Amino acid sequence: MQGKVQQVVKTNIPEEIITKHFCGRLPVDFTEENVRSGHSVKCSPENGPTLMTAHLPEVLDWLHDMEIPRGLQENPCAVPILLYDEELSTEHLLFHYDGTPASARLIKNFIELFQDNIKQSKATIISPSFIPKSKQREEQELIQMVSNSTFETSFIKFNFSRIGDFWSYAVKHQCTLLVTTKEYQADLAKVLFHFYKGGMWYNRLSFYLSY
Repeated sequence: MQGKVQQVVKTNIPEEIITKHFCGRLPVDFTEENVRSGHSVKCSPENGPTLMTAHLPEVLDWLHDMEIPRGLQENPCAVPILLYDEELSTEHLLFHYDGTPASARLIKNFIELFQDNIKQSKATIISPSFIPKSKQREEQELIQMVSNSTFETSFIKFNFSRIGDFWSYAVKHQCTLLVTTKEYQADLAKVLFHFYKGGMWYNRLSFYLSY
């Protein structure tokens, strides 16, 4: 019998500011207890990490030591990364759906991972104004899934083309967690690098990036 192969997580972020968690379904007190204390959650460590968390100010200080900010991970893997600032709150979720398989998978996996933490959450889903007919059923299924998992859900059509548009919306509407794919992580790093500690900075906003 072959032994289980451990998943290797490659990241540019220094290992000392990352915490890895091993749960297919995070415990109810995850946002308040485990993240703030920096303790790893190990429901099933034999299955490899299901989430990485890092304190956003530490990550941005690390980025600011570079002349040019780069992506947060080399050859990004499927393990989600969650960047939090002053706190990690699921009070108001902002989901970025762009019609791609990665975007749909991202939302489904987030719901599965955080299902015990978002029952009282307000959720907003932003989708492009035009979705191909072949994607309309998937879009409706995602809306229903989010609605069934949260306390209140709204769905908006915007032709946002840059991650900075989503960041600006999240800051303006005081969202607390932006859920988007790692396809946008390089651009997000540039946005955060530029606005860090500036007048528009909102320290209750966290970021969940995955494939």
